[in-house]
This record gives sequence, C-alpha cells and structure tokens, in this order.
Amino acid sequence: MAAADADQQGRTATVLVLPAVPLSSGKPMPRVGFGTATATLGQAEGHAGVREAVLRAIDAGYRHFDTAPVYNAEAPLRDAVAEAVSAGTIASRDELYVTSKLWVADAHPGGVLPALEKTLQNLQMEYVDMYLIHHPVSLRPPEAEGRPVLVKKDLVAMDMKGLWEEMEECHRRGLAKAIGVSNFACNKLEHLLSFAKIPPAVDQVEVHPYCRQNKLREFCRSKGIQVCGYSPLGAYGTAWGNNFVMESPVLKQIAQDRGKTVAQVCIRWVYEQGGVVIPKSFNESRMRENLHIFDWELTDHDRRKIDDLPESRGNYDLFVHESGPYKTVEDYWDGEITAGRCKQTPLVSSD
Repeated sequence: MAAADADQQGRTATVLVLPAVPLSSGKPMPRVGFGTATATLGQAEGHAGVREAVLRAIDAGYRHFDTAPVYNAEAPLRDAVAEAVSAGTIASRDELYVTSKLWVADAHPGGVLPALEKTLQNLQMEYVDMYLIHHPVSLRPPEAEGRPVLVKKDLVAMDMKGLWEEMEECHRRGLAKAIGVSNFACNKLEHLLSFAKIPPAVDQVEVHPYCRQNKLREFCRSKGIQVCGYSPLGAYGTAWGNNFVMESPVLKQIAQDRGKTVAQVCIRWVYEQGGVVIPKSFNESRMRENLHIFDWELTDHDRRKIDDLPESRGNYDLFVHESGPYKTVEDYWDGEITAGRCKQTPLVSSD
C-alpha cells in the first residue's frame, strides 16, 4: 500500500501508507507499529541509537510507535519526532500514533495522572494517542535509589477500579486520546469491564505463531477490544523472550515456500488474525522488510501448520513471587496458557 508524494526537490517518492483499524475511542490505529523496547531496555543502545532507529523507521513509513517509561525510549522518540518534523519527513506529530504505558511502580491511585504528565514531558507532546496499564500488578515504591527496575518481593495487588477511574480521567482531559491495558487475560478484562465507564480500546499482549492467544482474541472480538500483538517474533535474543519462533523448522519451511522471511511470515500471520502487530528491529533493512506483508497471504495449509504448533510464550516469572498477588505464571495468565521458561532479566531482583 503506497502513495505517490513529492519530496522537497520536486522528485516523486513512494510513501508506504499503512492500513489502520478503527478503535472504540481515539483515531484509527495503524495495523503495524514500531516497538522501542530493546533487550537492554535502552541502556546499551543509548539515546542516540534509539533516536536514529526511530528516524529510520519514520523514513521507512512507520507511523505507529510503541514506547513506555521502562524502555528508556520516550526522550529519544521525542527527539526523533522533532527532527522528522524539522526535516519535513512528516508535517507534524499528529501524523503519528504514539502509545505509552503506566509502569507498575506508578500503578497506584494518585499515581496515574503524574505518571502520564511525566511521560508527556519526556515526549514533549500534549497527548498520547494510547495510554495502557502496562501489567495487571503494582509495585511498592523502591526503598532506595539505584534499586532494580522491578523488585519481586515488592509486587502487590493492583487496585484496578481505582486505577481505571484515573485512566478515564486522563482520557476526559484529552491527555490520552484512548486508554487500554496490556498483559490482561480474559478474567481480568471481564472484571475491568464490570465497572469501566470507558471500556479499554486495546489489550496489548504477546502474540505470535507459538502464542496464538485464541481464547483472548475471541473474547476481545466479542467485547469490541482490539488485540495489539507485541513480540511477534517471540522477542528473539532478549532475556524475556524465546528462540522457538525464529528457529522453528515449520516457520522456516513456510517462509521458504512463500519466498519470505520467518519474520514476515509471523507478522503476516498476526495481521491475518485481525491484530495490530508491533515488530521491533533497529536494523534498517529488516525494519523495511517487516512492512512488506500486505501484497501476499498465507495459504490455508500454512495456517493449519501454524495452528498445530505447541504453545509457548516469554518469561513472565518477573511478576511472580511467593509474597505477591501471583504465585505462579499460570495465576498471572488466569490459567489460560502455559508459559515457556527462559533466563531471567538482570533488571529484576527477587530480594
């Protein structure tokens, strides 16, 4: 999907126009986004590395950017957007769809509005297009400076009703054009919907051929909630992901048969399920490849092979502790899916 446009020298350039899906609130969300969470949560890449990646993504045609305070990517996203506007790559910030999230340490009544205001300050924007509760759990404030991002013994139950009332207030003030959640299973969504005056527009969860989320996708479809799939490649190479997806013989064979990459097969599969999909790559050739999913489709045989793959998912042990609200990963996901296990991120402490 492309449209002809003219650059500043009068030459004709091809601009990719991505399909978007209407939501229950706010403007339509582009069906393919650009993730800014890195394996080191921005530490190794640094401000300049994330800024350059976002600039290349805007140039490639991405208009949907997914970030969060814990990614350390809000400030470099801000600088990239300002530079893209200055260069004329985009006319204004309004051409973009920007999502950020409420981190678990701020997920307490009285903490939502200050957290969003800080995000907007980091982004130097008047609003975000989507604001999500990042995880269905809260965290006690750190006892000392320099503590890890997440100390498991400090996990506490979330006051979902109190938090959602404040999320709704952010929406009413126009600071968040739409509000939603992330990593919520069906039971948690059902509870939220029982008191929400403004229902969540989106549930952002892990979705890929090995984590198909069939039950959740069907539930969200019935409630008018858009599923937004992160880690469509299984978060390959990260401490919280797994290698099953990118190293899958089945997916490699499908990719070979279609003349595509495994990444393209995964992204196309999520797209065909009706989901918004958020791949992440800072490699320019791969970020462009990840957009080339609209002029072909998987066969019924391909889809059946994917449906037969065993279920697995990333590492959610991060949010499990004997003293916390979730004792097991199965508790965290309401027993909907069995979690795969992988090594734990060093940004997390159980002390």
